[in-house]
Amino acid sequence: MSVLTARVSAVAIACMFGSVSMAHANSTSSLSNPNISAVLDGYYQSGERAMSERVEGFGLGETELAISANIDDMFYGKLTTVLEMHDGDTEVHLEEAFIQTLALPGGMSIRAGRFLSDIGYLNNQHPHTDSFSERPAAYRAFLGGHYFDDGVRFSYVAPTDLYWTMGAEAFSGKKMRAEDEHGERDFKDVGIYTAFTKIGGDIGQHSSWQLGLNYMRNENGKTIGEEGHEHELVDEDEHDHSHSAHYIGENTYIADFVYKWAPQGNYKYQHLTLSGEYFRTTDIFAVEEHDDHEEMHEHDDYYQGWYLSGAYQFSPSWSAGIRYGEVDGYEIHGDHLDEQKLKETEVSLAWHSSHFSTVRLQYTNQRGTNFDGFEDDNIITLQYVMTLGAHGAHQF
Repeated sequence: MSVLTARVSAVAIACMFGSVSMAHANSTSSLSNPNISAVLDGYYQSGERAMSERVEGFGLGETELAISANIDDMFYGKLTTVLEMHDGDTEVHLEEAFIQTLALPGGMSIRAGRFLSDIGYLNNQHPHTDSFSERPAAYRAFLGGHYFDDGVRFSYVAPTDLYWTMGAEAFSGKKMRAEDEHGERDFKDVGIYTAFTKIGGDIGQHSSWQLGLNYMRNENGKTIGEEGHEHELVDEDEHDHSHSAHYIGENTYIADFVYKWAPQGNYKYQHLTLSGEYFRTTDIFAVEEHDDHEEMHEHDDYYQGWYLSGAYQFSPSWSAGIRYGEVDGYEIHGDHLDEQKLKETEVSLAWHSSHFSTVRLQYTNQRGTNFDGFEDDNIITLQYVMTLGAHGAHQF
């Protein structure tokens, strides 16, 4: 058998493990023998990023406790609890608690409970898998870093030569609601609907690629603006760390692309990952028609953001990355809009003692306009990410 024939598509393997059935990451797991893992994330940071979860000084990122197993031959289940620092307090929240079917015919799958949405490239992956200390500014702006919620997902993998999956989701959307200062809005219980498709394949023996197109409908996302009101998200409990997005609207469109290279398809010793995403959120303001709001209607009713990233593991123990991204948006102030803009340039260097441990040094240059409390800055971050126990395979 030739090398080419023996080689199985890296994209198909990754997506089978990640999106179709995470349970197959360890086929020996069961309710009596579950996968149990912990991910430790700690850091020191010399400054604060705009719209960031991490604070200046010493802190904890997402310390993750997870348990997963095949429930039986029909279902898989996972529970993920996260501990992290917020405003000096340690908070605990439930990030995942879902079941997923294993035996539906024809490449179909259903997931229900609380889980990470499958829109975009990075969102369905846990932050500790990233090549940088924090998600790109576009993710922090439009998805609150990573969007997880209570809901249901239907997905389908087509029987094609190229890997091709598609799906739809429905979520409660409570943490993606626009402001309701007077408590008079009638929010819908099912507020978020998403649709996505991803297609990918191999280029020879060394390279793989994936392209994604995604749509999110937020039924509760349009801001009803009146004079003197700010554009903000609902914060039902000021002390609850909700991972809410900074910018929202009724419609969000995301395009993502990733390219991976590794000699002979072996990612263990050397590999390169190039990725990028573009976000556009539209239908933001439902402003009352008054003469003093004329300036608002002169602006395009959308936000946008994007990033480009490259990460290269040049030896079994060392990797480096570079990323650039921008976010453009507005804030309502009385009868006018103030434009906001953020630019981030980031460079990282990481040492990996093994697949389970990473120590990362990162430099970030941020430049922004009209962000409250924001200053142009150069930020140094020193981070460790350590994994204990059996942890399922990650997505492509």
